[in-house]
Amino acid sequence: MSAREIQDHKTIAREMFVQPAAHATADVSASPLRGTTIYANESGQSYTRESTADGFCEAADTSLLRVNRVDATNLMRVLRQLDVIVKRQAPRIAFKAKGSVLLLDLADILAVQAEGNYVSLRPRTNPYLVHESLSSMAEKLKPYGFIRIHRSVVVNISAVEEIQPLPTGEYRLRLKGGTEYVVTRTYKHNLRNLAQLWVGLEGLCC
Repeated sequence: MSAREIQDHKTIAREMFVQPAAHATADVSASPLRGTTIYANESGQSYTRESTADGFCEAADTSLLRVNRVDATNLMRVLRQLDVIVKRQAPRIAFKAKGSVLLLDLADILAVQAEGNYVSLRPRTNPYLVHESLSSMAEKLKPYGFIRIHRSVVVNISAVEEIQPLPTGEYRLRLKGGTEYVVTRTYKHNLRNLAQLWVGLEGLCC
């Protein structure tokens, strides 16, 4: 199950709880609107009402549609289970460090920086050195929201908090925690991927 599908299930779960409650106290009063109206009474059952020639609604077919109800306790239980699934399926990176294999959530990595024949994985705490080229690491991380901003730096787009244009045509990025990196002109086109929507910034990051 993908993260998007899990989020959809969460939305559906909330709607199952909220929507029936919103309609549970609906009145059975006449309506001046023509057409068919579906309403729910206090017993949680739905009826159809059809408009008559004079424009008022009367009870028509009494076929019932049971409204699914989920109480608050069950809703919270479902949402907690979905949160566990999200955490369990969050993408992680495995790498050798100090004679063992470590697993690190990709969301915790703010940036990856080249250091000779190694790359430094940089979470908010201590960095980890991995024997791999930055080009290879950049390709592996690209599908997970990482972009290259410098010949020696790749950043996690979700960690970027601020973009500052520089007089040189370059940009300075500030990440969570205050770390800053310069985006060279060679890679500044990648900044378009930092946001899904740009408002009033058509001339930025081109």
